[in-house]
Amino acid sequence: MARQTAGGNAAFHNFHNDYAHIDDPNERRRLALAEIDKAPFGWYHVRAVVVAGIGFFTDAYDIFAINLVTSMLGVVYWQTAKSKPGTIPTNSDTAIKVATSGGTVLGQVGFGILADLVGRKRMYGLELILIIFATLAQSLTSASPAMSVVGLIIFWRVLMGIGIGGDYPLSSIITSEFATTKWRGAMMGAVFAMQGIGQLAAALIALIVTAGFKESLLTAKGASSCDGVCQLAVDKMWRVIIGFGAVPGCIALYYRLTIPETPRYTFDVARDVEKAGEDVKAYIQGKAEGRPDEIRRVTALADGEGRLEIPKAGFRDFVAHYRQWKFGKVLLGTAGSWFFLDVAFYGLGLNNSIILSAIGYSKGNTMYEVFRRNAVGNLILVCAGAIPGYWVTVFTVDTIGRKTIQLMGFTMLTILFVIIGFAYHKLLDHHGALLALYVLAQFFFNFGPNATTFIVPGECFPTRYRSTSHGISAASGKVGAIIAQVVFGPLRQRGAPPGSTESPWLNHVMEIFALFMLCGLFTTLLIPETKRKTLEELAGEVPGTSNYDPGSRSGAYKTGSDPDSGSAEKV
Repeated sequence: MARQTAGGNAAFHNFHNDYAHIDDPNERRRLALAEIDKAPFGWYHVRAVVVAGIGFFTDAYDIFAINLVTSMLGVVYWQTAKSKPGTIPTNSDTAIKVATSGGTVLGQVGFGILADLVGRKRMYGLELILIIFATLAQSLTSASPAMSVVGLIIFWRVLMGIGIGGDYPLSSIITSEFATTKWRGAMMGAVFAMQGIGQLAAALIALIVTAGFKESLLTAKGASSCDGVCQLAVDKMWRVIIGFGAVPGCIALYYRLTIPETPRYTFDVARDVEKAGEDVKAYIQGKAEGRPDEIRRVTALADGEGRLEIPKAGFRDFVAHYRQWKFGKVLLGTAGSWFFLDVAFYGLGLNNSIILSAIGYSKGNTMYEVFRRNAVGNLILVCAGAIPGYWVTVFTVDTIGRKTIQLMGFTMLTILFVIIGFAYHKLLDHHGALLALYVLAQFFFNFGPNATTFIVPGECFPTRYRSTSHGISAASGKVGAIIAQVVFGPLRQRGAPPGSTESPWLNHVMEIFALFMLCGLFTTLLIPETKRKTLEELAGEVPGTSNYDPGSRSGAYKTGSDPDSGSAEKV
């Protein structure tokens, strides 16, 4: 039995003595994790959300900013093109945008696996360093006789995408594993909602930069005549917009590099009971990490090696776990739902030029008007549907439930895409109706599967494979995004005259997206409702629950867990 220590009062509780008399490492694990699960919402929760959220702000900014920048690249690097001078070729535009998604797939899987192998703390911050470095490198990129600007930007955006991809599983599971059970969904939703703020910031920076170079931009009537001071101004503009994406990342970097390891990882994978227990107390007290007595720590490591009931992580255990249908179907459900979602989510962006035209923000008499209207139009679209949807999810996800919101979202999106697809040509004569449907679709994407597909994979898998499983699910989504950009982008122009920007097949593409939303409805049925349940219950470690896995432990607990407190009764 561990030696008790002196000290402690009403203001500063002596947590050490709470566990000092407990010899069983499984019981100490249960009590320590219950401290996290039932902890009242406090500043340490806010800190965790802000540190993770700034990363997602940066991710969204970098992804969204390129949509505003590619038209500027056309002005700078294709001014002397024989066909459409001042306009970036469609293939180059698509390649630059898809490069990020390709890198993201690699990052999601790679960082997801590494976070389970070596720990969350060791990987958290490395992905942000990669994002910052690649972002600054993009902003300093220029063409040379040996290398085109497209090739260089693609290279840096793939690297940036790898960093962005790593942020998905790491930010999700770190927030999840530090969160209180009662408000875990809101905390994870708030992290993801920073994407909307990032998109808003990208449009705002574009608007500010455009205003800053107003006099130079007024000298040109259009992209083909934007040379001299106008072209120089545009070259500076796109570099500032891209480069600003590194600023918030630099602010968050210190806090990411100094974040403590999650106690759940230390318990279940590192199997260091003493360190994990001290980390729990340090986290609740707002300290960086716990500092256990090293002698007791070494003794506990040796003693607990054969007594901890959580299985050791390994490839054979991974296969054995997911070979069971009740667990394999969950991974299929999270990955499938994210895939079907992202095909339509990124595909809806194919409508942006039409929607901007509908609200009068697509063209202009000078380059100043063109860039200003594009920025303002995107501000309106982000504020009208995306941001409200994100935050409605944050405020309702722990009361309505993740599965309910996802089912509702896929249902509404199926209906909306059916209307847009089958009534598309009539809607072109009624721009207000098309705009309303677009805004509703954006709202139900974010008050729906776009948020919940991020939240659920961070909750429903066991700690030893949580990051890997989240990475696989997220990567499935980005594969869908690539398909939307590479396959459905060109497909919408089927039947259009060569060189035309018309989209005669766009209505059929919207109909196909309706089918993808319907498929997402069915894959949602495979996932569990995670609202107000502890991570251990969701992982099948609590006997008596519907998804209990006898292989996950030797039956140390019996039914009697309280979802709000995270407690379970010891046999």
